[in-house]
Amino acid sequence: MAQRTAVVSGGTRGIGLALSLRLVALGHRVYALYQGDKAAAEEAAERGGGLIEPVRIDVGVPLAVTEGCARILAEGGAPEVLVNNAGINRDRPFLDLTEEDWEQVLAVNLTGPYRLTRALAPAMLAAGRGCIVNVGATTAIRPRKNGANYCAAKAGLLQLTRCLALEFAPKVRVNALIPGFTDTPEVTERYGLSDPDRRAEILRTIPSQRIGTAQDIADALEFLVTAKSSYVTGQQLIVDGGNFM
Repeated sequence: MAQRTAVVSGGTRGIGLALSLRLVALGHRVYALYQGDKAAAEEAAERGGGLIEPVRIDVGVPLAVTEGCARILAEGGAPEVLVNNAGINRDRPFLDLTEEDWEQVLAVNLTGPYRLTRALAPAMLAAGRGCIVNVGATTAIRPRKNGANYCAAKAGLLQLTRCLALEFAPKVRVNALIPGFTDTPEVTERYGLSDPDRRAEILRTIPSQRIGTAQDIADALEFLVTAKSSYVTGQQLIVDGGNFM
């Protein structure tokens, strides 16, 4: 299989690392963007067998995105796949949110995908092919307390997905991939899944009766970036064992 280029933001840890590794298995050289965890980036590069290239880019900083994407385009050419996966949470009750809480969450979760897509999509369109996958959240559709900034950013990302799908068709397909509860260190800590009672409480809400794995999400990504989904664009694929249902 000819080597192709893919870009994954937040691609060196958790779900993002699983997505990077799956794209390597599909024949891509992956530029895995990360903000600051150098040890995780080095481990990702090792696990990728030389086909994961960590690139330090804070997607919340315009100049960092511009310079980093220019390097990627110069080295790897037009990406065949762009996965906008980087995200952060700053959860507080709405009236306790600071300006920084609001601005940082929107900068990474919504403006970051805009910047990366704006920098890379022209080359993808000029090449006449490609897939963009925006990693969303079910809270973009069903709100929750203490996360107005995150919910608003992810809701905006879903609408951005649809708008880009309209504008980039038929050359570049754009879809949203929405994970449910997934077994990663961040989710385990955030939702207290190491507590058996808390885990049991969450499992009662999931018809499939298990927490998802990063490989479940990678399987869905594989569908969205291969010819098996060639007639799919502007859609949101929820992978959550039926929890959102």
